[in-house]
Amino acid sequence: MTRPIVGIIGNHHLINDTYQVHAGGVMNTEAVSCVSGCLPMLIASDPRYVNVAELLEACDGFVLTGGRPNVHPEEYGEAETPAHGAFDRNRDAITLPLVRACVERGQPFLGICRGFQEVNVAMGGSLYPEIRDLPGRMNHRMPPDGTLEEKFALRHKVRFTEGGPFHRLMGAQEVMTNTLHGQGIKQPGARIVIDGYAPDGTPEAIYVEGAKGFTMSVQWHPEWDAANDPVSRPLFTAFGQAVHDWAARKSGRVLKSA
Repeated sequence: MTRPIVGIIGNHHLINDTYQVHAGGVMNTEAVSCVSGCLPMLIASDPRYVNVAELLEACDGFVLTGGRPNVHPEEYGEAETPAHGAFDRNRDAITLPLVRACVERGQPFLGICRGFQEVNVAMGGSLYPEIRDLPGRMNHRMPPDGTLEEKFALRHKVRFTEGGPFHRLMGAQEVMTNTLHGQGIKQPGARIVIDGYAPDGTPEAIYVEGAKGFTMSVQWHPEWDAANDPVSRPLFTAFGQAVHDWAARKSGRVLKSA
């Protein structure tokens, strides 16, 4: 049987500072294929080449990946400053309406890092340009040195709301995660529920209240070692099940109990 398709949001990238590509991390592809059990498809996130209506029909679910460029502050009513870093307006033009359409349709998505921030902005929320500049906050950015294993190492706890969806999914109210981000949620968007926080008060886990589909999103990077990590695996497994359920309903098939 053909696996359901998960669209993985790609990022604009330059190879050798000259050759333009749309790129996605292999760890995202691996997590979607090997843990979620879905067919990964990289999306060229540019409205010149794709549109939201096409993506909704072509894919059964979406992974909103991390990426170095940030959501442009104009998307949440603020002026651009040097602290906001680099941007990808083409990705903004695809992902923000895509999130809102998925919420309305009940189509599943999983937001990761920038994707987590996109979900908040899409629902009317705002972002801090630099978390580490806020009083009492830790530096959540990727360590500048070390191997990939060291950069993605577990660095802080995340505590979930007791009895909330993340607590129920993980089977624990407190977990350890990596952290590789500069920005973070300032004002939650409409229907955005913050379900998990880092020890310094930074929001780390959200979902969209009342949404018919899977909308869990996290500020950390669960795609790293997703098949083995006890926090990442249940997240990608649950997302995969939601995508399979969506695909089954779309095709008119009746799901059978295992």
